Amino acid sequence: MANVLANIFGSSPVQPLEQHIGVAFRCAKQLRAFFVAAIAGEWDTAAAVRDEIDKLEHEADDLKKEIRLHLPKSLFMPVPREDLLELLLVQDKIANLSKDVSGIVIGRKMQIPAAIADQFLDFVERNVDAAKQARKSVRELDELFTAGFRGAEVTLVSALIEELDRIETDTDSKQAELRWALYEIENSLNPVDAMFMYQVIDLTGQIADMAERVGRRLELLLSH
Repeated sequence: MANVLANIFGSSPVQPLEQHIGVAFRCAKQLRAFFVAAIAGEWDTAAAVRDEIDKLEHEADDLKKEIRLHLPKSLFMPVPREDLLELLLVQDKIANLSKDVSGIVIGRKMQIPAAIADQFLDFVERNVDAAKQARKSVRELDELFTAGFRGAEVTLVSALIEELDRIETDTDSKQAELRWALYEIENSLNPVDAMFMYQVIDLTGQIADMAERVGRRLELLLSH
């Protein structure tokens, strides 16, 4: 049936979802360079990186709209169309969060406190790792589609999702440690700056949360 479907559609209808998660990951990946520049006070560089994040987020949005319009509605899809669209929405939030968090920082020219800067960059890096693992997992969709969401490919994707879960758990631990470190110095900060710093930490942490939700949506696809 998978081969017949491929002939009907010309190519797997899940390939655009793989393309979309690739753009969403590239959006999150830019946060590394963005925060390095922000911490160094290099605001022109940070603004240029932020422009690239904005561009990629718009690209992800355009892809999302195209996928919604053209994803087959055939009863012969091996998984429900609605489940693929739910996966798409979760993927898209990775790009949205990257744009949101960089927008707050660039808009206020926020100074990440020096006492927690290295810890914060490590936290950002781990969230990017989660987005990368989500991309790696979704990239198997085409093979899953061809295999009818059965067989050895399912075992492979399940292992990728397990690793994604481990990364997300690690980000949770790093986030708790980072919030505690901020709490210990918050009296030395402007109260408004401290409030926004907590918000930046929370939004950054949501990137890993969304990546983990990508894994949950893939698990649902595997259960059909």
